[in-house]
Amino acid sequence: MSVSRRGVMKGGAAGALSIALAGSLESVFQTSAGAEVGEAYGYGPLVPDPQGVLDLPKGFSYKALSAQGDTIADGVLVPGKHDGTATFHGGRFGTTRLVRNHEQTGSGVKPVVDSRLVYDPAAFGGTTTLEVDRDGDLLGHRISLAGTATNCAGGRTPWGTWLTCEETEGFTGQTKSHGWVFEVDPTGRKTRPEPLTGLGRFAHEAVAVDPHTHIAYLTEDASKPFGLFYRFTPKTHRGGYHTYMAGGLLEAMYVEDLPDLSVVQEPGATFRVTWVKVPDPSAAATSTRKQFEKITRSQKLEGAWWGHGKAYFVASYSHTADGAAADHAGQVWKYDPHRRTIELELVFKPGGRFDGPDNITVSPYGGGVILAEDGDGEQYLIGTTRKGAPFAFGRNGFNDSEFTGVTFSLDGRTLFANRQDPGVTFAIKGPWHRLHG
Repeated sequence: MSVSRRGVMKGGAAGALSIALAGSLESVFQTSAGAEVGEAYGYGPLVPDPQGVLDLPKGFSYKALSAQGDTIADGVLVPGKHDGTATFHGGRFGTTRLVRNHEQTGSGVKPVVDSRLVYDPAAFGGTTTLEVDRDGDLLGHRISLAGTATNCAGGRTPWGTWLTCEETEGFTGQTKSHGWVFEVDPTGRKTRPEPLTGLGRFAHEAVAVDPHTHIAYLTEDASKPFGLFYRFTPKTHRGGYHTYMAGGLLEAMYVEDLPDLSVVQEPGATFRVTWVKVPDPSAAATSTRKQFEKITRSQKLEGAWWGHGKAYFVASYSHTADGAAADHAGQVWKYDPHRRTIELELVFKPGGRFDGPDNITVSPYGGGVILAEDGDGEQYLIGTTRKGAPFAFGRNGFNDSEFTGVTFSLDGRTLFANRQDPGVTFAIKGPWHRLHG
C-alpha cells in the first residue's frame, strides 16, 4: 500500500502553498500547531467520526440512508455506484425528493423494475428516487429509470426534472445505443426511457441549464482526443414535459488560440468564447469531439452547475503524461452567457492537499461552492468561502472512495452527498450560516 501524500502533509509542516485562488492572495492555510491545513476557514477543524464514516466540523451531523443493497421492495435492491444527484420538492409539505444516478456499467446490483422504465434490458445503470423528511430521515425510495449505462452526473432543469447522463459512447453486448441524456420525472408519473438525442451522443458528464433561456451547457469526459464543453439551444420554450429538450442546436466551445484549457494557471484569467456547430450530434460515424479541426479541449471535464447567472464547470485534473499541455490537479471555470466569456475561478496545483474535484454545487451561503473530491488518497468534500478560500468540509473516514452527488435541499437546510463505493447517501445538517472567511 502506498502512503497517502495527505498523511505526509499532516505529519509535518504544511510546506509551500500549492493552490491559487481567484481574488485575494491572503494566507489560505493555517499552519499553527494542532491545526490542519486550510481549516482556519470554513466551519473549523474536522471532528473525527466515532463511527469512522464521515468526519465533519463541530456542530454538523449526518444521517446515512439508501445504501447499496438495501431493500426497496420485494426482490428489488438499491443499486450501487451512487453518483450525480439533485433535489426537488417532495410529495408532502417539508419533504424533499432526490433523484440519484447509479454509475454502473456492465455489472452491479441490476435494477429490477416495471419494463416501462427500462431503456435497454442489457444495461445496469439507472436512477433511484428518494423521499426524505425535514429531519433527513428516509421516507421511501424506488427505481425511477433502468437500462441505461454509466449514469455519472447530470443536471436539474428549470421545469423540475432531472437530466441523467451516460458517460459512455456505447458498449458491446448491449441491445441499444448509449451515450445519451435521459429525462427523469421526480414524481414518477411521466418518465419515459427515451434518449434526448438532440443533446448529442458522447461521454456525457454533467449538465447546467440556464433557467431563463433553457440553454443547456454540457461537459464531456473523454480522451484521444480530450473532451469538449458544449452548448445546447432548444428549438422551443413551449410545451410540456419532455419537449424542451426534444430538439435544437448543439455547439462546442471554441476559444481562439487556446486549444487546451490546462495551460491557464492564473485564476481570474478571462477569455472570449465562440460556439461552433457540431456537424453530427448523433455521432453516427464519428465521435462528436473528433468532428473538429480547431476547437478548445480539456482533460477530465466533469461536474457542472448553474448558479449566480453562470454555468460553473470542473476539470478534475490534467497530466502532460497523458498528452495535456500542462499539469494541474483541478480547475473550476465559470461561463458568463451575457459576456460570452469563461473565467478561471480556482486551480489546484499538483502535490497539494486537494485534488481531483468532480461533482460541484453552488452553495446558498455566501456564493461559494461545494466540490466532491475524486482524487488520490483520502477523499474530501471541499468548500470555498465567500472570499474564495478552499477548506475541508467533510472527509470520508470509511475508505478512499470518491464523494459524488453534492446538492442542497431547496430550503438550504440540508446538504446531500454520496459516497460512491459502497454506495450510500448522506444527509448533512448544521450551522451553515457560520461560514468563516
